[in-house]
Amino acid sequence: MSPRAQRIVGFVAFGALVVVVVVLPTLVSDFKAQQYAYVGIYLIALLGLNILTGYTGQISLGHGAFMAIGGYTTAILMVGNEQFGGPIAGGMRDVWTLPFAALVAGLVGLLFGLPALRLSGLYLALATFAIAVAFPSAVKRFAEFSGGGQGINLFGTEQLTGSSAQRVEILGFTLSYNDWLYALSWSVALPAFVVAWLIVRGRTGRALRAVRDSETAAVSSGVSLARYKTLAFGVSAAYAGLAGGLFAIANTFVNPDTFPIALSIFLLIGIVVGGLGGLSGLVFGAIFVYFLPLWAQGEDLGSILPDRVIEETTKPGGPAIVYGVVLILLMFLIPNGVSGLFRRVGAFLARRR
Repeated sequence: MSPRAQRIVGFVAFGALVVVVVVLPTLVSDFKAQQYAYVGIYLIALLGLNILTGYTGQISLGHGAFMAIGGYTTAILMVGNEQFGGPIAGGMRDVWTLPFAALVAGLVGLLFGLPALRLSGLYLALATFAIAVAFPSAVKRFAEFSGGGQGINLFGTEQLTGSSAQRVEILGFTLSYNDWLYALSWSVALPAFVVAWLIVRGRTGRALRAVRDSETAAVSSGVSLARYKTLAFGVSAAYAGLAGGLFAIANTFVNPDTFPIALSIFLLIGIVVGGLGGLSGLVFGAIFVYFLPLWAQGEDLGSILPDRVIEETTKPGGPAIVYGVVLILLMFLIPNGVSGLFRRVGAFLARRR
């Protein structure tokens, strides 16, 4: 398939995604709308992580920590930390905190990206994993800024849109709180998708892929490893911080357990399922990250699976086994992820033509 045909197919697919996002709330329940809001949040985090890992080849196991940085930035800007002895009074509206959540997480990502230039492969993965391991303890250690183990509660605050009335008036429409969360998440996720596409399709994207494929060849072609590796870390962390801010708003609460160590692992699994080095399949990766743990416990599948199967999956350890089995099967069936599957289907159709 020619590049022009690929672009046309990409535009059509993105247009279809926009239509689905707009129509979906009218077809599902209020509770389901909230669940799909989380899918949009995870999609933002996966877009950033795929720029770092899929396009630049830098493995990160600490993106849950960057999400936590964004979540805590949003929470502190909304309600402040004066109650814990901190210096920030808060009072900012939830939506307006999101750019700051992305900015703070992005700056931390840039700062981490500088020393990480000396690391690659497994060593870089372990260094980023150390961030995810250390962050919960750091949050508890500096309780005067973060609220420690008890966290920061956003529910019922005047800075949280619609939390008290459970209704939101926007552009002449009256939305339930869950529909508002859905609209907010996807209003951020879709532009974030476009920005990620613009980053990876041009000169920057070619430089990132060159770094991934061969650092020696990239340097000989005039690509600055320091610049593009650090840039990838900063952009990726900014996306994670943006997702973390949305997650804090949707969850109406942040504490060290809101962003567990396992979150970083799940995000990495999401980009593998969606397809490394591709954006088109990340929506499916986000669905996988959010819904598979629920499906593994038999939720939403009670009318499809036999009662005996549901009973087994709800036993201790059952969901983890189901999760692992499904993941292994997916890696055998679509080793290049959903994006790779789309590319193979496109190549097959091109050959048929």
